[in-house]
Amino acid sequence: MEPEGRIVVIGLGYVGLPLAVALARKFDTIGFDIDGKRVDELRAFRDRTHEIDEDELKTTQLRITAEARECAGADVYIVAVPTPVDATNQPDLGALIDTTRTLAELIDPKLRPTIIYESTVYPGVTEDVCGPEIERVSGLTRGRDFRLGYSPERINPGDRAHTIDKITKVIAGEDEEVVATLAEIYGAITEGGVFRAASIKAAEAAKAIENAQRDINIAFINEVTQIFSRIGLSMWDVLEAARTKWNFLPFEPGLVGGHCIGVDPYYLSHLSREVGHNPQVILAGRETNDGMGGWIADALHEHRGKAGTALVMGLTFKENVPDLRNSRTFDLVTRLQQLGHEVEVSDPIASPGEIEHEHGLNVTTPDGRQYDLVVGAVAHRHYRELQNDRLEALVAPGGTLADLKGMWRERRLDPGVDRWTL
Repeated sequence: MEPEGRIVVIGLGYVGLPLAVALARKFDTIGFDIDGKRVDELRAFRDRTHEIDEDELKTTQLRITAEARECAGADVYIVAVPTPVDATNQPDLGALIDTTRTLAELIDPKLRPTIIYESTVYPGVTEDVCGPEIERVSGLTRGRDFRLGYSPERINPGDRAHTIDKITKVIAGEDEEVVATLAEIYGAITEGGVFRAASIKAAEAAKAIENAQRDINIAFINEVTQIFSRIGLSMWDVLEAARTKWNFLPFEPGLVGGHCIGVDPYYLSHLSREVGHNPQVILAGRETNDGMGGWIADALHEHRGKAGTALVMGLTFKENVPDLRNSRTFDLVTRLQQLGHEVEVSDPIASPGEIEHEHGLNVTTPDGRQYDLVVGAVAHRHYRELQNDRLEALVAPGGTLADLKGMWRERRLDPGVDRWTL
């Protein structure tokens, strides 16, 4: 890519914003998002995802806009929009298709731009769905007027060790010229280098199985956690011993959600059915993990013997990030409510407005209150660092402290506090 060429990154969320900021250090880059409020926040140097800090937003050369017309005539378009599942766990490509239609109208065929997709999809979407849709909307011809590439996102929210400028980027294109373009672009922003996948479909598939593999491994740990609980055995004690073997994979039990692990297996299973194969292992893992919140609630209710007041601490899908997408903690909350518990929730970093709007729950500040059941659901730093007296003060006399993530296992608390863990 020529230095004077322009790149447009479409979608400024957890994936697109860090990518756009990194690209802007090397290239003329525009970041586009249809959410005007999001754009206004970024222009005011506020990133609600906490991936880019204020100082970096103040100094970046990235131009940010909510106006599609300002993105016309770019040399490269990179699509980084969400690809969730719908209510029936089928792939929801709505945002991806809408974005594809928008960029189709922005293409200048004289520039023969490269269209790169980063969104997680099942193999075939880039070439068999997005490419034809660009041709249909624009009246242009792939290969002659524009080219397709794919580079799966590998953003891990909250992870400061594996940022966009350190990881290996998998790249693929419809021909060697496109691959060379991707290598130049991504190679300029990451010290981890690039890996040239054999094809676009291979790159799409690699992304899908990376997360599905993790999902299946966690499902195994969750299932044996349920088995061991029947004999009063803590999974954390088992893991402590098993980790001493050099090739043991140290996956941990818990609530598995988020924008990738909780979604990608359904994309694989969709493809599986499309090609006439009945998936068994993939969906078995997802069924186990999707049911973990309900199982924990039932186990806690049985342990307590009756309903009471409950505080669930942590609502995001992982620790130290504000991301609520596909969080399974809400399954735990809902099931406890169904069992008759009066549930309050807290989270030190998630948006209270989003929690109320999306889930109908009001976030509480539990200082000074006591509960029959206190559940540490997400290992936020704020919760890990709670002093013993503050932790004990949350639990009513005769109450239970449930530690789902093993974050207080080493604490020497008042013997009168009933403790429960996975």
